[in-house]
Amino acid sequence: MLYLSKMVREEVGKRLKESRKAAGFTQKEVAEKLNMLQPSYARYEAGVLELDYEKLIFLCNLFNVSANYLLEISEF
Repeated sequence: MLYLSKMVREEVGKRLKESRKAAGFTQKEVAEKLNMLQPSYARYEAGVLELDYEKLIFLCNLFNVSANYLLEISEF
């Protein structure tokens, strides 16, 4: 776990959602790629759950974005 504050988790979730939509995936499709159910994945986008390192890297590759962007270290 990365141990992010609630406010940061919510921003990461917002960026996850934007990146997922830009990449043309549904929550269900992404959840299946992560071997989880859609409601569980939705909790990441809602900022309720925090991504572990492996999921972060997987999603960065899937959405073609940097970890810096998802973790709001940079805008790109």
